[in-house]
Amino acid sequence: MTFSNWYNRTLNKIWGFVEDRTSMKKWALRPQPEFTFKPSYWTGAFVVNAFLFQVITGALLLMYYQPSTAQTLTACGQTVGTLSAAPAAWCSTYYIINTVPMGSLLLSTHLYGAYAMIFLMFVHFFRGYYMGVYKTPREFSWMVGTLLMLMTLGMGFTGYLLPYTQLSLNATNVGLVLAIRLPTFGPLLAPFILGDGTPQSLLSRMFDAHVVLIPIALAALLYAHIALFESHGIAPPATSDPLQRRRFTEKEDKKHVPFMPHILFYITKWALLYAGVLFAIAALWPWQLQTYAGNVAAAGVVTEPDWYFLWLFKLVDFTGVTPVVAVGVTTVLLLFVLFVPFLDRSQRTHPRDRPFFVWIGTSLLGFFILMTVWGGETPGVQILPMAVAETIGPIFLVNALVIGLFHWRYRRSYKRRLAARTSPFDGAYPRPGPAPPPAVATREVTSHE
Repeated sequence: MTFSNWYNRTLNKIWGFVEDRTSMKKWALRPQPEFTFKPSYWTGAFVVNAFLFQVITGALLLMYYQPSTAQTLTACGQTVGTLSAAPAAWCSTYYIINTVPMGSLLLSTHLYGAYAMIFLMFVHFFRGYYMGVYKTPREFSWMVGTLLMLMTLGMGFTGYLLPYTQLSLNATNVGLVLAIRLPTFGPLLAPFILGDGTPQSLLSRMFDAHVVLIPIALAALLYAHIALFESHGIAPPATSDPLQRRRFTEKEDKKHVPFMPHILFYITKWALLYAGVLFAIAALWPWQLQTYAGNVAAAGVVTEPDWYFLWLFKLVDFTGVTPVVAVGVTTVLLLFVLFVPFLDRSQRTHPRDRPFFVWIGTSLLGFFILMTVWGGETPGVQILPMAVAETIGPIFLVNALVIGLFHWRYRRSYKRRLAARTSPFDGAYPRPGPAPPPAVATREVTSHE
């Protein structure tokens, strides 16, 4: 017996003992088919890994952070220059970076981890959108995922203020103006967000939302999302077949790869890779703390949010676009994403069979990328309507032409293939002649026969 065979048999015995004593199969997640062991099928698991990483690093930061705007000299007087006091929130952030062992690495990984989580969330969203995973029977799973995306953006927005720099305060104030302009909900949210109108009240509410309220909502929605996933299983590959089954049977599940330990080890491998890359980036490019809110030297700071909200801030720079219009556009986009399972009624899931919705998704993706870059290059610069049309118009037009061309070619080839199978009298596909008779096996006759 080779060593590898002995090792595998021993590992299987140990794992069988653990499963028997813990009844692990009853609470482990459902098994998955072998074809899913590709990174593209596990984008949702990557987002969950990123979320768990944020929970761990955030809990460590809570041991040192002080959510207070009270002026203090503790741990940061030397950086202020003239020993004038700075807000405690900013000072505690400075203390983490410069005094806590590995504090700069911890804070940088938490910040970059938030960026990575939002980026992975967008990858997961667009992958699901293009592959049509929101179709029957996964409509509610998609809607819960949309709410998870909204809560994740809320985590990013509320966490941006916590270092309490002048830049983060300015960007938060602009974002609050947009939030308060929400129809119906804005006036109701204003007292809960602003409190008594003092800076301390605003910081306290952002801290509570970032640390308690939104994480609880995220955990509840994540549980619902996983429960729906367990109910329906992973979506089959996209196809043009309208009769494709959208669920695996119980018999098929038994033949799939079990969650324990195979899938768990597979996800853990990607989680360790994710953490390693994040630590490497944070070590090479540590986050730099900017000047504190209220510093007279920060009067000329340009208001600019994090990259995932740059598109919205740039939208307000368009001439004629008021905060009410910007909030209205955002609301329409959110409602479209939320209810797209009921808008796209096609039974086919392959992108080539859904050109209109693929055009919408690709156009929105190009629009967000362009607006993000535009907002980062020219923050706060007013844009005239003609410049808007010349810059954004080609995105929607070119996408329409390219997708229309590919869909036209696909339909032509599809009709030709269909005609070849079902219309033998078509002149382009003449009726095949009779099949030749089967060959008769012969053998050479020998002289003695």
